[in-house]
Amino acid sequence: QELALKSLGNEGLFLFSSLDTNEDLYLSPEEFKPIAEKLTGVAPVSESEEEETPDPDGETLSIVAKFQPLLMETMTKSKDGFLGISHVALSGLRNWTAPAAPMSVLLARQFKAFLPPKNKVDLGDPWWIIPSELNIFTGYLSNNRFYPPPPKGKEVIIHKLLSLFHPRPFVKTRFAPQGAVACIQASSSFYYTIAFRIHAEFQLNEPPNFPFWFSPGQFTGYIVLSKDSSHVRDFRLFVPNNRSLNVDMEWLYGASESSNMEVDIGYLPQMELESTGPSIPAVIHDENGNIIDSRDPSGEPIQFVFEEITWQQEIPWEEAAQRLEVAMYPFKKISYLPFTEAFERAKAEKKLVHSILLWGKASCTSSVPGSGRTLRETVLESSPILALLNESFISSWSLVKELEELQSNRENEFYSKLAELHLEKYNFPVEMIICLPNGTVIHHINANYFLDITSMKPEDVESGIFSFSTNFEDPSTATYLQFLKEGLQRAKPYLQS
Repeated sequence: QELALKSLGNEGLFLFSSLDTNEDLYLSPEEFKPIAEKLTGVAPVSESEEEETPDPDGETLSIVAKFQPLLMETMTKSKDGFLGISHVALSGLRNWTAPAAPMSVLLARQFKAFLPPKNKVDLGDPWWIIPSELNIFTGYLSNNRFYPPPPKGKEVIIHKLLSLFHPRPFVKTRFAPQGAVACIQASSSFYYTIAFRIHAEFQLNEPPNFPFWFSPGQFTGYIVLSKDSSHVRDFRLFVPNNRSLNVDMEWLYGASESSNMEVDIGYLPQMELESTGPSIPAVIHDENGNIIDSRDPSGEPIQFVFEEITWQQEIPWEEAAQRLEVAMYPFKKISYLPFTEAFERAKAEKKLVHSILLWGKASCTSSVPGSGRTLRETVLESSPILALLNESFISSWSLVKELEELQSNRENEFYSKLAELHLEKYNFPVEMIICLPNGTVIHHINANYFLDITSMKPEDVESGIFSFSTNFEDPSTATYLQFLKEGLQRAKPYLQS
């Protein structure tokens, strides 16, 4: 390492390390490949593409990419005119104004990856197309990377689709939950509608600039395809744009993994793929088996007529999407309602509101700030916590920016006041808050403080605010239970009246 640093210097070693994926201080031909492609401008055919020998009787699907760039003014850093941020750091983001390939033609059979395994044919029963390999114990993948690893197996079609937006998609995010999950939304004799959700991200910069990670909250969508994958009737993939923020961004500004990292959030109006119509035969035969022209005598393309699909079973899109969300985030086994709806429900059911307020994107993302991610993957999905939340609380998960907008909207004074009471108690990055249906905060704790005290030995915790129970081996679960129970205790006088 010292010799390498001496030979290459800091920034040279940083680039070398970004290519040296197995960290053996040796670049194999496979690891050097991105640089070779960059210098020669020639990308060799990958093994996965070599396997795709076109079936002469197979069908092709035309897909269009629609993209509207991120609105720079929605980034937090825009408020002070991106003060202190070099123009170079944001160059990959500013220059990304259109999809890499506005249109593409793919083989219908490539979408076979979306078909369910034999044991997953019940509606709404999720399976992993690309399994998540990360959890709270494995940590996360390196930020110091520019070029995606070659996709394998079912990753190939997802990599191919995301490459229509940008040339450097990473089909596995650096943070959990990564991968892609799917379930059957509808079924007929010959067809499925498959709903899917993908957590992937893009690397927008290349050397000599430092990495810039662009992480949409999620890609979701559906595919209608025949059970033998020979025909695709419909396909759509998109980043949901129904919240005020839907992308996390992180970028390094130094030549090491431990260099300072800037984080920001923003709004992307549109990132979408859509089929232009059903898949059609690449080659057309007449009834005698002879190849015929795909255009009629007047030069117009031959029009195909497709049979109507009669669905025998189906579930609503919202239900399928919810099942996929719970597969990605087990803590969502209980409902996390929108902010104002949570208070309406709490009032009706005479329960307390358990609210999580965070700076980054809500649970729709795979890379909220660290403490939010840790909470999500530990205490919030533990059985005792889920049981108590379900029984005694209405839960909500909100963004600071959303509550700031709600507070400044004077059309509804009650909602504005609810937001104000919450924001008064907020500290970066995540605050857990327990309050009455009228918005009065009766208990709150900052996520960083919570994680600090639960990582200490019980005897080292100075205050007696949170006592450790011996019933649970996990101190964080015990402490969060205590937090919730103390909230219930403090609320008794109010709830009884």
